[in-house]
Amino acid sequence: MASHIVGYPRMGPKRELKFALESFWDGKSSAEDLKKVSADLRSSIWKQMADAGIKYIPSNTFSYYDQVLDTTAMLGAVPSRYNWTGGEIGFDTYFSMARGNASVPAMEMTKWFDTNYHFIVPELGPDVNFSYASHKAVDEYKEAKGLGVDTVPVLVGPVSYLLLSKPAKGVEKSFPLLSLLDKILPIYKEVIAELKAAGASWIQFDEPTLVLDLEALKLEAFTKAYAELESSLSGLNVIVETYFADVPAEAFKTLTALKGVTGFGFDLVRGTQALDLIKGGFPSGKYLFAGVVDGRNIWANDLAASLNLLQSLEGIVGKDKLVVSTSCSLLHTAVDLVNEPKLDNEIKSWLAFAAQKVVEVNALAKALAGTKDEAFFSANAAAQASRKSSPRVTNEAVQKASAALQGSDHRRATNVSARLDAQQQKLNLPILPTTTIGSFPQTVELRRVRREYKAKKISEEEYVKAIKEEIKKVVDLQEELDIDVLVHGEPERNDMVEYFGEQLSGFAFTANGWVQSYGSRCVKPPIIYGDVSRPKPMTVFWSSAAQSMTKRPMKGMLTGPVTILNWSFVRNDQPRFETCYQIALAIKDEVEDLEKAGITVIQIDEAALREGLPLRKSEHAFYLNWAVHSFRITNVGIQDTTQIHTHMCYSNFNDIIHSIIDMDADVITIENSRSDEKLLSVFREGVKYGAGIGPGVYDIHSPRIPSTEEIADRVNKMLAVLDTNILWVNPDCGLKTRKYTEVKPALQNMVSAAKAIRTQLASAK
Repeated sequence: MASHIVGYPRMGPKRELKFALESFWDGKSSAEDLKKVSADLRSSIWKQMADAGIKYIPSNTFSYYDQVLDTTAMLGAVPSRYNWTGGEIGFDTYFSMARGNASVPAMEMTKWFDTNYHFIVPELGPDVNFSYASHKAVDEYKEAKGLGVDTVPVLVGPVSYLLLSKPAKGVEKSFPLLSLLDKILPIYKEVIAELKAAGASWIQFDEPTLVLDLEALKLEAFTKAYAELESSLSGLNVIVETYFADVPAEAFKTLTALKGVTGFGFDLVRGTQALDLIKGGFPSGKYLFAGVVDGRNIWANDLAASLNLLQSLEGIVGKDKLVVSTSCSLLHTAVDLVNEPKLDNEIKSWLAFAAQKVVEVNALAKALAGTKDEAFFSANAAAQASRKSSPRVTNEAVQKASAALQGSDHRRATNVSARLDAQQQKLNLPILPTTTIGSFPQTVELRRVRREYKAKKISEEEYVKAIKEEIKKVVDLQEELDIDVLVHGEPERNDMVEYFGEQLSGFAFTANGWVQSYGSRCVKPPIIYGDVSRPKPMTVFWSSAAQSMTKRPMKGMLTGPVTILNWSFVRNDQPRFETCYQIALAIKDEVEDLEKAGITVIQIDEAALREGLPLRKSEHAFYLNWAVHSFRITNVGIQDTTQIHTHMCYSNFNDIIHSIIDMDADVITIENSRSDEKLLSVFREGVKYGAGIGPGVYDIHSPRIPSTEEIADRVNKMLAVLDTNILWVNPDCGLKTRKYTEVKPALQNMVSAAKAIRTQLASAK
């Protein structure tokens, strides 16, 4: 019985790639240094899977930024502003597309389906001259082969690539991206020919868009694409992989009828309806790559249940045509439990990171083949039973409080217009008030202080003194820049979710459970294993200290319940909404304590609200109902004069704008600049928004410093569709990943732009 891994984490167990990338970007190391670190990581990953007994090992899932950008490079689809002149795409062009440079901005970045991973959105149009410009897929296959590992090269499928793209600037928004299929397929054929010549016997096309609600025209594109590729694929075994949700019935018919395809991969963890489709008509003689090991969470697989499922599938597709697989790439999980010596032993027994999931996949394949490891299965069963019965998972008081939420929609008593009037009387802000999103640069010294405090190398008194000094520095800088509503910079926080999880019950933490979010940016999601509550205040001390340093309003900074949920590894033994309501009650306690401490502006970030939106439209309403309700729970009991902000970033918000309005926040700051100001289109189309709103005026994920004129131009575009009295001026997101040498001039230009437009508006009266 065969085993297969869809993809694997690329950062390394100790974030080796992150540090290599950042060293290269900072000019401290060479391209050759970066390539060596990368090659060592790939070699280690391939060897690990081979040693574990995996038959179908992926290659070309490694990336310096993301796999969609790699495909853009492969196709030579470089926007003209990067001045690429042809030939093999090098690091300069590649990273300019991802991060921007001193002259031009980066391409848009958005969420990869409903995950916290991101990709760079291709910008396409009728005038793009596609060419085979990156041989990475072939090079990595040859690299693995040279190490004695025969791999399955993985490519983003041609149709999904086009469906994930957008019309380039200057191209009509209605431009049919699928019309470019005939232009990109010749390049796919070149890649396939080179892979065949190099000795590849299998190839995997990832076509995850097949899980979306696609109309007939888009489904026909899959049929057309693979019919066109059929002769090129002759002699190769071909997997078309899907993941993250069920494949709808019509898409299933299209997928399983594709020409030249040997096997089909399905997510059987999130795609629970796929079983019925497989039972109802899986094509004879084709391979089924059964994704039974969860690639998006860190819980140990219930091996007995998975084995039962696989045995039932075996009866449908045949013993020799069933392949045990992960539900999706393991990119979305932490790397290896071996790196967690301090993790609680009981909780550790409930978990499986990527390395352990590889072992689970192979154990299931061997069990199907008749060589079941009884001791391994027995230990797994004991861990499953331990988790179900552990008293630390359940808190009756929390469950009772959460159950009592039913029957109320938890809205503030006064409408937002009246609240804004009351808040303005208290805050006395100018028109176009300026603010930032929360974090300020995390310097090497600051990280050292936090690290030494955690390691008990400095006392609590020394730690508090150092953090207060950092806050004072951030407050003074904002006052010097003349920003209207201040933040304390979050120097006490390494991560916006981890910080809160560490102070809430029901959470566990890892030392090295890092997961890639984009580029070199990694996050360490907390693990929600039990019922959630807040034992004591979490932010009041720091917010009060910061407010005492200034007469200007100081935001209290919180992460919202939906974002804590979506950016954590969440327990899978109860519905997600129940866990979210528990977190909402904990944040509600914190909001009320901040208000009592005299904090008059409180930001409750919901950066990940859109991210959790189900991929199928039929499931949207239910999710948005409980997610928005959870946010309202957090601030339902506060005074009209306390201003509630929220923040969202790097997703397409246009389709959920009415739910955003329903959150009933007083002010929302939202990513806008990197996505070509798509957000503004909803207001041009007549959506009325009465609360305060701050669409981001510059992209903080690029080192580029925008000019005052550029920011003013953006603000003027906003004023064309939004009322002056509700518009705020702010960056796209927090500033923690930037340097002070970038932050200070960018904010200076932002404030100057706001002041210039205030003067224009005053003189026009």
